[in-house]
Amino acid sequence: MMKIGILGSGDVGKTLAKGFLKYDYQVMVGSEHVEKLDEFKRENPKLEIATFEQSAQWADIVVLCVKGTAAEKVVEKVKKHLSGKTVVDTTNPIADAPPQNGVLKYFTSLEESLMERLQKIAPDAHFVKALNSIGSGLMINPDFGDGTRPTMFICGDNEDAKKNVSEIVQKFGFEIEDVGNVESARAIEPLCILWCIPGFLKNEWTHAFKLLKK
Repeated sequence: MMKIGILGSGDVGKTLAKGFLKYDYQVMVGSEHVEKLDEFKRENPKLEIATFEQSAQWADIVVLCVKGTAAEKVVEKVKKHLSGKTVVDTTNPIADAPPQNGVLKYFTSLEESLMERLQKIAPDAHFVKALNSIGSGLMINPDFGDGTRPTMFICGDNEDAKKNVSEIVQKFGFEIEDVGNVESARAIEPLCILWCIPGFLKNEWTHAFKLLKK
């Protein structure tokens, strides 16, 4: 079984951990607050709980799902364990400032994505942006009632890593749209802003993106 190291124990990390367990992956959740995950461990006895460093070192594939403001610090801490590994980057550069009329504020610009910053910190890791443009409640086999599979946009510099991530995300119920190299994260990361607007303005959180092709 492939070993999945999840860095982050918030809603996204817990949802993805259960999703990977559903498909019989080995899962280790890395956290700075291991002591707070006792109940989650009891509910999911097949997974392991560890530190960020232990999870990254143990894993075949690493999934980064910490807050965007913490992502660079966490990658710096574990970068020696990421060399040559696929890293699924689910993060978004959401600033601490509150949304303005439903629009999230980012601490990056359209000239540089958060994933580009992370790739510079750990240049030997194979980052793939994915699962950042939908809420955690819809990340695992979302059901829209008509068999529709939403689109998940991905990007990254390594083709093998993107293949690894595509296989996972397809199991989770999405169609894949590969939009290129790491620079394309400048376009994918702002999709989170768009996805969140109906939620903040109308409390609607059950939608997803779909790319239609003729």
